[in-house]
Amino acid sequence: MHTVWVRLNAVVFFGLTVLLGLSCLAGFSKIMHSQMHQPIIETLELQTLRSIKSHGGVDRALLSFNIDADMNPAFHWNVKQLFVYVVASYTTPSKEINNVVIWDTIIENIDSTKKKHIQQTNVFVKYALVDQGNELRGKDVTLKLMWDHMPITGFVYMDEQKNLDPSMSTFTLPSEYSSLK
Repeated sequence: MHTVWVRLNAVVFFGLTVLLGLSCLAGFSKIMHSQMHQPIIETLELQTLRSIKSHGGVDRALLSFNIDADMNPAFHWNVKQLFVYVVASYTTPSKEINNVVIWDTIIENIDSTKKKHIQQTNVFVKYALVDQGNELRGKDVTLKLMWDHMPITGFVYMDEQKNLDPSMSTFTLPSEYSSLK
């Protein structure tokens, strides 16, 4: 005959096993959603290049951009929030791949539909576009919108824009240091 503690142990661990199984099923249920439901990104383009300067031996550019992105399709029942960020990508002779985050925001699932649609003009960068050396001048820079899905249960995964014309989000920095107002 089993004691009360043995029976309680069996019931608790059976419940935890069922909970783990349901969490795994919930995590796998969202895998195909991200490929079928992409956010609608209408605009991501440079508005104004404020300055490009040498700052402590490294090049630093300050700029503002326009963004119009409807993030509603990226949400489903298992998404708690999205971490959305704009990345500036460029290449230099010393480093082939350079990706610098210049702006970010968090959109929670409890927010209204209006707040899930990012529509802003002349957004000044939160973080300057800084090169590790002094090779930023004269480079072609491409702005990309990326986001991380933060699920209620399951794996965190990243995604990026796939439906935006690259010519609209690419610009060339001046070859000389400048300060525009």
